[in-house]
Amino acid sequence: MYHKTLAYRIFNVFNHVFLALLSLLCVIPLIHVLAVSFSGKAAASANRVGLWPVDFTLDAYEKTLGNENFIQSLIISVERVVVGTSLSMLVVFLAAYALSKDEKVFRGRNLYSWFFVFTMLFSGGMVPMYILIQKIHLMNTIWALIIPGLVSVWNMILLLNFFRGVPKELEEASLIDGAGHLTTLFRIYLPLSMPAIATLSLFTLVGQWNDWFSGLLYMSDYKKYPLATFLQTILVQQDMSKMNVDPKMLENISQRTVKAAQIFIGAVPVLLIYPFLQKYFVKGIVLGAVKE
Repeated sequence: MYHKTLAYRIFNVFNHVFLALLSLLCVIPLIHVLAVSFSGKAAASANRVGLWPVDFTLDAYEKTLGNENFIQSLIISVERVVVGTSLSMLVVFLAAYALSKDEKVFRGRNLYSWFFVFTMLFSGGMVPMYILIQKIHLMNTIWALIIPGLVSVWNMILLLNFFRGVPKELEEASLIDGAGHLTTLFRIYLPLSMPAIATLSLFTLVGQWNDWFSGLLYMSDYKKYPLATFLQTILVQQDMSKMNVDPKMLENISQRTVKAAQIFIGAVPVLLIYPFLQKYFVKGIVLGAVKE
């Protein structure tokens, strides 16, 4: 008994140490970027910044937040996330509810289910999608960023399995009381599925926020780029022309500090949202894993 207790304590200590080190590996890069964004030009250019700012300055943030193109791309990303996540979860929620019913209740349910699974495994490809977006005149609009990825079949399957775990007696009692399917859906299933919806919403939100390729593909005007695409053109393609940077400005600040400030500002919205969804995320992480 003593040996088992000792082994458990050793294993517990090992887990705590391992998770602490793993957490540091995730946090240290963000701390370094934050330190660089607050550092002076000479220290950043000489790569002398570690986890603490050197020659502390706010110039990079002043120039970044004063850049119209950066602010415009930030607004577009926020609009895309709010509208895209809301519409995506609404469509997934309605589809999952319908497909969670038995074949006796919803005739053709199996056919629709296989249709959705087929689209998850096979797609038309990038070129047909580009032609489609072009033909329906959605190029250079926010709908070109939202509509192609509106329906996540994977999220729908997860939510579908969650709905199947809801006791059928609740739905039957609601229908007996005279409620319709929409009332049952929003009065019964919606409150019960908040952990699942919050978890999937977080995944969808992060995916929408970090997606840079759609903007690069469907936007020919850089002023309509979402933030992820805007940062990609600056950080990866090294194209500073979209920053409207005055050459005299670069005498006082480093391009590296400006880029670090932009990266950190781009990460802040997701970092602020996650704490509010954490309690739902912990509950919904086992989404569809347990069935009775």
